[in-house]
Amino acid sequence: MPFTLATWNINSVRLRAELVAKLMREEGPDVLCLQECKSPVDKIPVEIFQNLGYAHMVASGQKGYNGVAIFSKIPMEEAGCFDFANLGHARHIAGRLENGVTVHNFYVPAGGDVADREVNEKFGQKLDYLTDMRDWAHAEAPQKSILVGDLNIAPREDDVWSHKQLLKVVSHTPIEVEHMAETMDAGNWVDITRQDIPEGLLYSWWSYRARDWDAADKGRRLDHVWATPDISNSAHSSRVLRDVRGWEKPSDHAPVFATFDL
Repeated sequence: MPFTLATWNINSVRLRAELVAKLMREEGPDVLCLQECKSPVDKIPVEIFQNLGYAHMVASGQKGYNGVAIFSKIPMEEAGCFDFANLGHARHIAGRLENGVTVHNFYVPAGGDVADREVNEKFGQKLDYLTDMRDWAHAEAPQKSILVGDLNIAPREDDVWSHKQLLKVVSHTPIEVEHMAETMDAGNWVDITRQDIPEGLLYSWWSYRARDWDAADKGRRLDHVWATPDISNSAHSSRVLRDVRGWEKPSDHAPVFATFDL
């Protein structure tokens, strides 16, 4: 039975609950993974989403920062909540669907403004987090799994508006790209978005700092959908809903979708 999954950094699920509801009504993904919820779990407005058919939720939250949640129309149970790099942050949650697929939802640390762990603790935390993700994937040897989220790295040259200008900018530096590649290799993860859309500029984030983000179009592909090889060939119909970035009082991220025939 096919199901459609979406991932979206919502930048406060309470502030933007109506935008989440709008996406649910208009697009109706079977599974919706949110990052940067910025809410304790008991403060997430679940009733709004349950009324739209999303009866199942797993989440990890904290007040004002981070936070991840998975909402599903398909029956789902919690399948793990890991504190990578021992940061004490709510950055991971996993849910197992009734079809046996495990969905891992991640919010990788942004890494601050300076790409040097010696002078920027946040950048070191980001690299350590990715290293722990790599080691976990290597030890876990995941199967029948999907990994999604705001991974805060745009790995390819065509995942950013200017490869040359962003080489020293956090999210596109060679060391971050290398750490992401090691994580992918450790779990044999397949980049589903780029499997479906192999060529061309593709972004999922546009800064709030741009007066006209759409015209400037200085984006980055920070949001990802990966899958293990045993189910990657079932994936199709990947897309980034760019228009959502233009909704009223939006997140600076757009949702990324994929469909799996499982």
